[in-house]
Amino acid sequence: MKIFAAGIETETNTFSPIPTGLGDFNVTCSENLNDQAHLLPEVAPFKQWQRKARDRKDQLLFGLYAWAHPAGLTTKSTYENLRDQLLSLLQANGQVDIVLLNLHGAMMAQGFDDCEGDLLKRIRQLLGPNVIIAAELDLHCHLTQKMVENVDILITFKEYPHVDVAARGDELFDLAIQARLGHCRPVMAVFDCRMMGMYPTSTPVMRGFIDAMVEAEQQEGVLSISFCHGFPFGDMPEAGGKILVITDNNKALAEQLAKELGLHIFGLRHEIGFDTLSLERALSKTVENSNTENGFKNPVVVADQSDNAGGGAPSDSTFALRWLIDNHVDNAACAIFYDPQVVKLAIAAGIGAELKVRLGGKLGVTSGDPLDLVVTVSAIKKNYLHRFPQEDGEASLMPIADTVALHCLSSSRSGIDIVVSSERCQCYCPSIFDDLGIPSREKKLLVIKSMQHFYGAFAPIASEVIYMAGPGAVPPTMQQIPYQRMCTEDKYPWVDNPFAITTKNSEGP
Repeated sequence: MKIFAAGIETETNTFSPIPTGLGDFNVTCSENLNDQAHLLPEVAPFKQWQRKARDRKDQLLFGLYAWAHPAGLTTKSTYENLRDQLLSLLQANGQVDIVLLNLHGAMMAQGFDDCEGDLLKRIRQLLGPNVIIAAELDLHCHLTQKMVENVDILITFKEYPHVDVAARGDELFDLAIQARLGHCRPVMAVFDCRMMGMYPTSTPVMRGFIDAMVEAEQQEGVLSISFCHGFPFGDMPEAGGKILVITDNNKALAEQLAKELGLHIFGLRHEIGFDTLSLERALSKTVENSNTENGFKNPVVVADQSDNAGGGAPSDSTFALRWLIDNHVDNAACAIFYDPQVVKLAIAAGIGAELKVRLGGKLGVTSGDPLDLVVTVSAIKKNYLHRFPQEDGEASLMPIADTVALHCLSSSRSGIDIVVSSERCQCYCPSIFDDLGIPSREKKLLVIKSMQHFYGAFAPIASEVIYMAGPGAVPPTMQQIPYQRMCTEDKYPWVDNPFAITTKNSEGP
């Protein structure tokens, strides 16, 4: 069997001040896929597909995979350039049986609300109706009608943090093979849950819902079920949470099950979001707890959710660090600040040097004001790779370029350690501290710039995990996001029960 695999992926925050250009994409081509496949969790499906195709003695043709850190709109020329490269490679490989795509689902470009829908439509037009087209999506996707109309199979991650990327890739491959062999005929149904939010699957309630989805997949005739959480920071008309069900040629069953599960998750809407505190409450609580007679056996981990680079934020906001300094907090560490100029200065000064830096606060009003600090350069790592643990045991390594550790004395005692990188990246793992000589388990407080992907690695070493909604570009409180294009009049949390309103309107006056 002849299989073509490719992908173009980024998550677009339409509120971000950082444009996404061609130079922001890491483009992997067929000749260097194996060398770079370990760098990103999103590349894991390609590794799985290669292995499974080899085991089946199929021919896997790799086109290209282009990935960029989440940021603002992709430029029109960049998207069209990458899209047309992919289509040319597909066309050059002649007739294929299956196309496997690794996409995000929330990529937007200038002039394109739905990059994935546009790409899938063009692939379908190029190949015709008989080729199986299957795509893996991030669960923070905009599941659009154009996507659904132009593929045979769509599957999203089930886990947030996204530790099941490879597992979903396995599932997609197997289902595409079965469909091409005629052993099943996938049909899809989508239910709009009329809600928008961020839903960590580490909580008991969400864990229970994921278990219910998996159990429902065991029903006869059910092929796959996905809960598409939606991406809150992409302002487009079709944004929002949706249930996607794929059955074996049973549209009625797909629609019934999608509605049942959609209403199920909607019924849990008050229980599944983040339990988030304001900056003042979160950091004050940490300080208060540290003054108890028991002290800290393990660090408290505070997630600075609003400055999460993984959602497109600049990752250079100074609000939390300023609070720590103003309140003379000691034995604390913060990561990961994005400030390439400070990194450059620190490297030039060298380890052990004391220097004055103006840290952060550079990329927009949501970044706050820069902090003028006197720091000591305590560590330097060139071309550093930051670990992102995965459930299959093989951690992905995120390239964040040159990275330094700075030590700032906030009082006469132990002070604050600050990790600064040359590339934007959220904080995934305590190794970012340990690798730069900052013993993470010995700190009283770790403030990390991440929404949820940190949880799997940090929770085991934390005495407590606190989610913090400080000022920033990606606030976890939905009502703070200034939507212009996505309708909020028919969605929770702006309306507590939009289904009741719809039912009332359908009954007439």
